[in-house]
Amino acid sequence: MAENKSHKPGEEKLTLEQYQICRLKGTEPAFTGKYWNHKEPGTYQCVCCEAMLFRSQDKFDSGSGWPSYIRPFIEDAVKEVIDESHGMRRVEVVCKSCGAHLGHIFPDGPEPTGLRYCINSAALNFTKDVSK
Repeated sequence: MAENKSHKPGEEKLTLEQYQICRLKGTEPAFTGKYWNHKEPGTYQCVCCEAMLFRSQDKFDSGSGWPSYIRPFIEDAVKEVIDESHGMRRVEVVCKSCGAHLGHIFPDGPEPTGLRYCINSAALNFTKDVSK
């Protein structure tokens, strides 16, 4: 995929798809991202700043076509922002460290949180847990 030609620090490493999602608040098509059906143990980081965002043990199959998690890696790894775009009211999830758009949170996840963090694969990198 073509590289982004941005001159902002750290963004020159983003692909055009990653830039469109993380900086322009886009969304990848369902069932197309590399992590929607990913099951290896490890951690997911922000593709922009490498902050730890989610753990594989908190990932579940929501049937939505996007990676879904019940909680972030730590409570303040992400920030919630009201999103009233596209004629609806949703809660956007952004990386607390750099502000990258990650996806949205919905109140229809499994217990124990009842939440579904619906995240774009293109906003994530994965580090496999080598201890398992």
